[in-house]
Amino acid sequence: MASAAQIGDESEFLRTVDAAFQDSDNAVLVAFRVAKSQASWSVAGRRNRLTTKPRVLAITAMRSSSTQKFSVNLQVLKYSSGGLQPAKVYKLKHLTKIEAVPNDNTGCTFVMGFDNLKSQSVAPPQWTMRSLDDRNRFLTCILKLCKENLGRLPKIQGMDVVELALWAQANVKGLPIGSPVQADSVDAERDQKEGKVTVERELLSKAEEDDMEALLGAYLLGIDEAEAFSERLKRELLALEAANVHAILESEPLVEEVLQDLDSAMAGVEEMEIWLGVFNIKLRHMREDIESIESRNNMLEMQVQNNALLVGELYKLLERLHVPSEYAALLTGGSFDEARIPQTVEACDWLASSIRGLEPPILDSTYVNMRAVKDKRTELEKLKSTFLRRASDFLRNYFSSLVDFMITDKTYFSQRGQLKRPDHADLRFRCRTYARLLQHLKSLDKSSLEPLRNAYCHALNLLLRREVSRSSGAWLDGSTSGSGFSGSGSDTATATVSDAYAKMLRIFIPLLVDEVMCHP
Repeated sequence: MASAAQIGDESEFLRTVDAAFQDSDNAVLVAFRVAKSQASWSVAGRRNRLTTKPRVLAITAMRSSSTQKFSVNLQVLKYSSGGLQPAKVYKLKHLTKIEAVPNDNTGCTFVMGFDNLKSQSVAPPQWTMRSLDDRNRFLTCILKLCKENLGRLPKIQGMDVVELALWAQANVKGLPIGSPVQADSVDAERDQKEGKVTVERELLSKAEEDDMEALLGAYLLGIDEAEAFSERLKRELLALEAANVHAILESEPLVEEVLQDLDSAMAGVEEMEIWLGVFNIKLRHMREDIESIESRNNMLEMQVQNNALLVGELYKLLERLHVPSEYAALLTGGSFDEARIPQTVEACDWLASSIRGLEPPILDSTYVNMRAVKDKRTELEKLKSTFLRRASDFLRNYFSSLVDFMITDKTYFSQRGQLKRPDHADLRFRCRTYARLLQHLKSLDKSSLEPLRNAYCHALNLLLRREVSRSSGAWLDGSTSGSGFSGSGSDTATATVSDAYAKMLRIFIPLLVDEVMCHP
């Protein structure tokens, strides 16, 4: 409860605020002392602090002469040397929200948002009330005026609306506004300023007062007449019960008809209950059938997906098991001419990769024991053995025929009186042509190289022996004829033979070592 001094201070404050609007048609409804805080800008152009100034918030109303409606405004007054002066006016119809400042623990600071501000980017000012009662009185007045004059409410954020409603209910007598802004109250304020005298609006009309007095007179009893009032109520209750019983007895035919209708309705309900039981059984069976169908469909869908994946895997396996006809022809019956060696090497690559592809881990272990895989592995092994046999026979014959050709060709050896260094470049070139074929033979079967190595060494040794015998004979003949003797002189012959062996050691032994190192 406010003290007498506070009430007097508030009255003096309202008269001071009302004096600021004596030259206008605005009637002051309520006014509050507040502190206005707004962000200020530093020299660097950044907002860094709040400036606080004392202000007065007043709610005023003014009748519009053209529409006969009231314009409710929120006036901001500032203190000056001449008293309070209006500083800014906000129209209540543009108020959209009232939001509490979260940094204020007292709950007395809030921000009001208006939809007609020119710059929405500028932070709105913050208003701080002196107490929660002042804040609740201000908000309650704002909400009542918006609801009863504008038909809508602003948005409340950060405040307990239930607590605000309880406060308003407890302090309804202390509110300055108990009803909508009426014409008589505002006009009375304006007429008072103009020196006119008017009477306060009657709360009830004369007819309403007469009806209220008649109603109260019918039931008004003294305090000492409580027993009479109780007896009167009992008599009236008995009369009502008797009237109800009489009405029931008079309506017996109707009651019987209603009972018959109820019996027929009960029979219909029982019959419907039987039908519903039948339908429930059928629905349960149908539900079970649907669940069975759904389960079978799910199994079929899973089976279809599994079959699709299985077919895909089988196609991949068939591609891996397929033997191209051109490769099979080259491996089983193709010739080993130098022009067809690249195709033969390509077929060997395919054969080696196919054999490796049918062994784990390249091939899944689940496929290894399949009959098709076993049959295809057997077929590839036959191809491999056939190719190894044909290639080995060809290379053995090729080495021997190549060495025989070189032995019969006299251009490879020294002639009498003309020494010539043995040249195996042609032999190395021809053997290099079949080097990749030898590598594939080694990758397919390492044991197949042993017979080929023996055949190559035998042919090469034959060639070397032939070269040594012809070269030494030519040297001996040349040295004997050039000495000027016909067999006389054992020293001369011995020297010639010694020179021939010395040349053999210097020339043929390094060539032999080189040949062995080039063809291990």
